[in-house]
Amino acid sequence: MLNLNLTRLIDDAKCYETVRQLRWEAGVCCPKCSSVQVIKRGKDDTQPDRQRYQCKDCGTHFDDLTDTIFAGHHQPLRAWILCLYLMGLNLSNRQIAQELELDDDDVHAMTTQLRQGIVGGKPEVQLAGEVECDEVYVTAGHKGNPEAVRKKGDKDGATASKGFGVGAPWQKRNRRFSA
Repeated sequence: MLNLNLTRLIDDAKCYETVRQLRWEAGVCCPKCSSVQVIKRGKDDTQPDRQRYQCKDCGTHFDDLTDTIFAGHHQPLRAWILCLYLMGLNLSNRQIAQELELDDDDVHAMTTQLRQGIVGGKPEVQLAGEVECDEVYVTAGHKGNPEAVRKKGDKDGATASKGFGVGAPWQKRNRRFSA
């Protein structure tokens, strides 16, 4: 049987180039002040494909991964990219860990962060105009007997059910229990 290791199929240079293209479509800009007046400041010592930069306006030093979900982790970028790809194939965390030859706990932490990054990157939903809702659940109270709720509401001088909406607040009563 042929054993194929996915992490050896892609290289770090391609991963960093992909991150640069996705992050800075219009060119590199400072993550602090958004200035495009940026100069290159060499490569990272431990990851030679990771470009370092300095902003001319505010002097901030940053690199390709600064302020991304990939920053500050011990796994190489190619492991993160492959993990994201395998998540897209709907593989379980255990399967991803086996494919990437990583610990299950590390893969769980990676997938959790990737999911949070994806959700966090989505803009907040803005509803406008007429909105239609399907399958609405309305609490009737008293096991489907709305008459009992109406009678109780009329007795207390309120029309709300179980303290929801407008009306008298929910009142707690002590009752004896006998078995």
